[in-house]
Amino acid sequence: MSSYEPAFRSLALTRLPGADYVDVIVQPMPTGATTDPSDWLRATFDVRHSPVWLRALFGLRQALVPVLGLERNPADVFAVQQVSASEALTYASERHLDFAAALGVDAEQRLVRLITTVRLHGWRGRVYFLPVRLVHRVVAGAMLRRAARQFGE
Repeated sequence: MSSYEPAFRSLALTRLPGADYVDVIVQPMPTGATTDPSDWLRATFDVRHSPVWLRALFGLRQALVPVLGLERNPADVFAVQQVSASEALTYASERHLDFAAALGVDAEQRLVRLITTVRLHGWRGRVYFLPVRLVHRVVAGAMLRRAARQFGE
């Protein structure tokens, strides 16, 4: 029997080593979908084309963060900021947390992978992220599936 040791690298893990939260979601790529990770990242985080319930959650977030003394996110908070051969990264450093999300494309296996990392800062970060942690996987998964449907059309 041969031995295999997988290598797992990501711009998100490099950007925020020792994160307080890490999430990985994998989605099959539809036939004919782009293999450009920047296109996938932009499509995944394009809130304008998200379901109504997801836009409502983002709107609620924008309305409630001032209560914690936090700033609202700018419109380009999820802009592509770094690209490698097979992965695109977006990140933000804010008062309450640091966030990184990398969208990787495995063209050979026809899979896309969304890795989210978060480092919390103080009580504001812990309070803010408590409800986010409960819904993050559902929200991020819905966003990635919607992008896959968009590229499959």
